[in-house]
Amino acid sequence: MPDNIKIIAQNRKARRDYHILSTYEAGLQLRGTEVKALREGRANLKDGYARIEDGEAYLHNTHISEYAQGNQFNHDTERKRKLLLHRHEINRLRGYVNERGHTLIPLKLYFKRGKAKVELGVARGKKQFDKRRDIALRDAQREVEQALKARIRSGR
Repeated sequence: MPDNIKIIAQNRKARRDYHILSTYEAGLQLRGTEVKALREGRANLKDGYARIEDGEAYLHNTHISEYAQGNQFNHDTERKRKLLLHRHEINRLRGYVNERGHTLIPLKLYFKRGKAKVELGVARGKKQFDKRRDIALRDAQREVEQALKARIRSGR
């Protein structure tokens, strides 16, 4: 990744539980205490999702902890946050979401040139057999790599 990107939080379970079809980068409309909490790395994307409401995109269930020095003006930790996207991107995402079984999930939350950004994934849920197949493929790949490494080490 380029040096000007600082990753705050990642949704590691997303790639295990969903097939990611495409990704989009969106800005976030945040309050001051939210930005300060994000700079401390205090965010959780685990249960988050995005939804298109009234022609606008919103991020739901994303937890940004309260800022420690935030007094009574602190933010609500799980409020819905507006996503900053172009109109054509929102229309394209609405088309994906209207298809059966597709959803928008946050994959990564990061700062890029000082601005908070979220990487959204258009995803379709995996079935249990898909997850087992992925695990089997990963194990087979690991065995192949170990066999090649052992062969190189033995000098053949």
